[in-house]
Amino acid sequence: MGICWSSWSSSPTTPTPTSTRLSSGGVSQTASNGTSSGSGNTNSSKGSNISGNSQFSAASGDDSFSNPNGQILPTPNLRIFSFAELKLSTKNFRSDTVLGEGGFGKVYKGWLDEKKTGKSGSGTVIAVKKLNSESLQGLEEWQSEINFLGRLSHPNLVRLLGYCLEDNELLLVYEFMQKGSLENHLFGRGAAVQPLAWEIRLKIAIGAARGLAFLHTPDKKVIYRDFKASNILLDGSYTAKISDFGLAKFGPSASQSHVTTRVMGTYGYAAPEYVATGHLYVKSDVYGFGVVLVEILTGLRALDTNRPSGRHNLVDWIKPYLNDKRKLKSTMDSNLEGKYPSKAAFRIAQLALTCLESEPKNRPSMSEVVETLERIASSNERTLEPRNRANNRRPVSSRRHGQQQPLQYRSPLHPQPDGGQSYRNSPRVR
Repeated sequence: MGICWSSWSSSPTTPTPTSTRLSSGGVSQTASNGTSSGSGNTNSSKGSNISGNSQFSAASGDDSFSNPNGQILPTPNLRIFSFAELKLSTKNFRSDTVLGEGGFGKVYKGWLDEKKTGKSGSGTVIAVKKLNSESLQGLEEWQSEINFLGRLSHPNLVRLLGYCLEDNELLLVYEFMQKGSLENHLFGRGAAVQPLAWEIRLKIAIGAARGLAFLHTPDKKVIYRDFKASNILLDGSYTAKISDFGLAKFGPSASQSHVTTRVMGTYGYAAPEYVATGHLYVKSDVYGFGVVLVEILTGLRALDTNRPSGRHNLVDWIKPYLNDKRKLKSTMDSNLEGKYPSKAAFRIAQLALTCLESEPKNRPSMSEVVETLERIASSNERTLEPRNRANNRRPVSSRRHGQQQPLQYRSPLHPQPDGGQSYRNSPRVR
């Protein structure tokens, strides 16, 4: 499909109350109220107002969510929830339903349609993200989630089910992801956290790559801008789904190479050209994907100030190891216990290096990344059993610090600590 940019003024736009005036990055937004508080409206968003700025090209085909190649829905297919309904589903936002907390606010586990079953904790399981009144991310990122996830449908993108806006309450409702985040599995601790086998790591990498490749296709050209392990959520079968589109932006037009924007994202994952100049390329996402590939291989965080001096930034010190088979072996995640195909691991390390090229033009496209990963997966190289597990352990000083909190800020220019683990950043699955 060719590029056909258009504005969907006839599409729904998100109702916002006159009493809400939030700012993000110096942008203040005020809009009129389109719903009544406590209305209990659970209809689809047809006729409501989402945003007049969408640049998606016209979508074709049916609007089934099962399309394996993904699609752009003609209009957002979102349910409008009442605040009372979500309050009930989360047991009045009770503390024991909290999945985590991030810069946007807390995320709760909820259950829909409990009235039909008559049982507490039954019905359809959902994840409810509730804006903290003191959040600096606020309305702008809430709208971005609706604008993108409300119309983008793909097996490797988390499904946004609906939203709620009543008075000053902003909430988003997602499908519940049973296995939590990739970050939690790589860096979490405790009996509930199970180390990921090699085959599952490869499956996750392929799924996440497919999600990004879908976003980068010409008829969408969406730059995700905050690709990291905590934003990759896993369903019950370890299918990877990209979540949190609060920082997503439309990519450059056909005549441009990049868009210029205020620098936002996460230290350790953001591409160097973006951090240095504010120039955002489609392939800036590829750099972030390369960082996650290295995390998958090593079990080390992208940024950890508790590592020895000179090793705080994973990419800075790990690059020479990725191009040497023996050095790579010494840095592989000890939780794998040597049970991985060395040739496949080295090929993935080589792929990561190309993704981490300093010049965007030298990085592969995400479609090329998908093809490479799929070839590696189809090679069916036998997983190696270690002769001596003790020899596969790397020194404690170079292993990951599972107990350490990630240094993740939403804006390098205006760093704000995340304040805790979130459904986006290490969900606790209950």
